[in-house]
Amino acid sequence: MSEQASFTLRRRNPDVLTCIANLSNDEVFTPPEFANRMLDTLTEAWAANHQGANLWADPTVTFLDPCTKSGVFLREITRRLTEGLGTQIPDLGRRVNHILTKQVFGIGITQITSLLARRSVYCSRHADGKHSIAKAFGNDAGNIWFQRLEHAWGDTKCVYCGAPKAVLDRDDALENYAYAFIHTDKIKVRLTELFGKIMQFDVIIGNPPYQMKGGAGGTSDSSIYHLFVEQAKKLEPRFLSMVVPSRWLAGGRGLDEFRKDMLQSKQLLRLVDFPVSKEIFPNVEVKGGICYFLWSKAHAGSCDVTVIRGKEETTSTRQLDEFDVFVRDPRAVGILRKVRKAGEPSVTEILTADTPFGIATNFEEFHATKKSGDVALHYVRGGKRAIGFVQQSMITKNATLIDKWKILVPKAGSDGGQKIPDSVLGKPWMSHPPSVATQTFLAFCAESEIEAGSIESYYRTKFFRHLVSLRKFTQDALRPMYTWVPQQAWDRIWTDEALYKKYELTNAEIDYIESVIRPMDVSEAAADE
Repeated sequence: MSEQASFTLRRRNPDVLTCIANLSNDEVFTPPEFANRMLDTLTEAWAANHQGANLWADPTVTFLDPCTKSGVFLREITRRLTEGLGTQIPDLGRRVNHILTKQVFGIGITQITSLLARRSVYCSRHADGKHSIAKAFGNDAGNIWFQRLEHAWGDTKCVYCGAPKAVLDRDDALENYAYAFIHTDKIKVRLTELFGKIMQFDVIIGNPPYQMKGGAGGTSDSSIYHLFVEQAKKLEPRFLSMVVPSRWLAGGRGLDEFRKDMLQSKQLLRLVDFPVSKEIFPNVEVKGGICYFLWSKAHAGSCDVTVIRGKEETTSTRQLDEFDVFVRDPRAVGILRKVRKAGEPSVTEILTADTPFGIATNFEEFHATKKSGDVALHYVRGGKRAIGFVQQSMITKNATLIDKWKILVPKAGSDGGQKIPDSVLGKPWMSHPPSVATQTFLAFCAESEIEAGSIESYYRTKFFRHLVSLRKFTQDALRPMYTWVPQQAWDRIWTDEALYKKYELTNAEIDYIESVIRPMDVSEAAADE
């Protein structure tokens, strides 16, 4: 037994968990190096809260991964405990049994990942099998639980996770992705049912599924990672750490209340943000980046924030609730404060919302030649902008804007800071009245050509696009992302130099904006004839 445990727990090269492919974009396996980075952060925080005590030398601390996939967190926790408890429990076999039966617990998200996790932790997919390094289990699953559950169907969706009934109300032979951890109103009761006794976990850590296919209707997916975080907090652990998409910091459908609670609770102790997700998950692109956080039940104060982009790493201590969304780069905070101090109205007051005229992107009922009663329709096909014509009587949404001058701006911009310097927004298109546009665009509305030209010049500035970038973590540039851009006097052509002077930006602040925002080529302006 001792020889077997010693062999299976020691480091080997290569590590199989660095080689396996992700099952899907939702079932993204955490690289061992990244899991250990999170555990190092936890180790430091535990010592700070416990008079320098070594977390891994405590035989009473319990750990839960509520969304285990490869089992990497549980495996690395087991390895650390095996080393840390050597003095207290000298016999290796007894030590391993204690750790695996008393301290380390997991909930598989699917049948296949539960088997993978057991093999990673117990060195066998059967916890009570002859090859298992644990010798005290009387069941096949050990402390890594999985059983298929059913969704709680409403009329069309699951009331817990939003899964579409039409897609996931499926045969028992197929995974239905009804994750046990979030499919209950009484999570403490659920865990008692799963593990056969009342459970109180000191540490909850993991990498939850990020989205539910079709959960937002049609082909649109809905975020679900926040449901795992909220459920974990109900268990009242001492520490909670999860790796999730960074888009919750500033956006994300259905995440407003989650973001407000996380930023205002003051219980976030550490936040480590990677704007470029492929630096963590090389084979999966997560728009807006990836972050991990360490939440502490006992903490009530500022948060140490680290932003890592390639070799550049910045760390600052921040009050997360200063704004309604999180400003990723601390160098931008001073600029934003100066702009907001002026108290000027937002450009959102002259900007339409999504689908400004009720015309979908794939609308085809237009014609190439103008007829009596027609208005120009701006659209995009094959990546190229074009103009067709439709009867004005067809337009029922925002009909009062048809006769306004407009600056049409693409709803989709850059990929949310994946590359620096960033363009942030797509090029504008001036449109004279009468005109409308498809869902591809939002529209700034003006009373005259002079006003429209002034707005367009402002939109092209780095200053304007930088303020948008502070709220834009993904490709879509929707109306709320323009909230922090103030209106100006629309009687002149705006330049960055004039705006820097108006808001009294320092040379360092100017250099920062110039370094992170790309210029927009005026020669490539698009306008209708």
